[in-house]
Amino acid sequence: MTDLVVKSNKLVQALQSLSLSETRLLQIAIIDARETGQGLSTDEPLELNATRYAEAFNISPDAAYLALIEAEDSLFKRQFTITNDDGSLTKSRWIQDANYKKGQGRILVTLTRIVIEHVTKIDGFEQYFTSYHLKKTSDFKSVYAVRLYELLIQWKSTGKTPVFEINKFRDQLGIGVNEYTRMEAFKRRVLEIAIEQVNEFSDITVKYEQQKKGRSISGFSFTFKQKKIANNGAICPQKNMHMPVKMTDAQRHLFANKLSELPEMSKYSRGTESYQQFAIRIAEMLKNPEQFQELFPYLERLGFQAA
Repeated sequence: MTDLVVKSNKLVQALQSLSLSETRLLQIAIIDARETGQGLSTDEPLELNATRYAEAFNISPDAAYLALIEAEDSLFKRQFTITNDDGSLTKSRWIQDANYKKGQGRILVTLTRIVIEHVTKIDGFEQYFTSYHLKKTSDFKSVYAVRLYELLIQWKSTGKTPVFEINKFRDQLGIGVNEYTRMEAFKRRVLEIAIEQVNEFSDITVKYEQQKKGRSISGFSFTFKQKKIANNGAICPQKNMHMPVKMTDAQRHLFANKLSELPEMSKYSRGTESYQQFAIRIAEMLKNPEQFQELFPYLERLGFQAA
């Protein structure tokens, strides 16, 4: 299998709300339906199994089983909204039924008519659909990173997006009306984490710009470019990420203090510790080669230059 995820642009742009495991299951369903021909009818269910899921996303079989169990209940209830050419809206479910085979690690799902139309009737019309290999998103840990990548990759021919109006953008990412209502929280907990994961794990690097109306942020636009590909076809790692780098003790503590104040570092913090305590712990993290590599993109942003 080529594991190519193919969706119409309308389906990519749809207003939707899915968890990461639900998104992953749909990615596999779309791939397997197109590549095997099974499941491309509302009368024909598609079989998905835990082994396939675990291998695709490099997770344990137990985690894959849990994802299938979750899908039987929650994915069936999920809806999305597509904007038609005339401006009218079409609402649909993703699947019309689900049958989890208890003890067998597999699930039978039947895609809805709308989904089938938007993943099949698009061959030969590249300007109307978006495609990407599953591996480009399989290491993402945030569903917002998957959705951002899909929205960006529509514009791969130009590497530049139009302005994504904030309210529609939130709906496309699947953010509830009461979630991350403050712009600071949206940027810190959603947008910047998604961008970080896209830059680290996918085949592109992306930057964003805020668009304002008066003093308020009205939307975001993005520019991105392809990473360089090595001769063996592997994506080149970020500069210096896998090279031995020496930091003096003074540098470690200086940059640890700076890192402790970055909003993106909040995922490493412990709720009861002060910034000073957090900085001391970061300084210790920087002694560990693996953790140093993990934090290297933040160090570069703060002006650290490897010798």
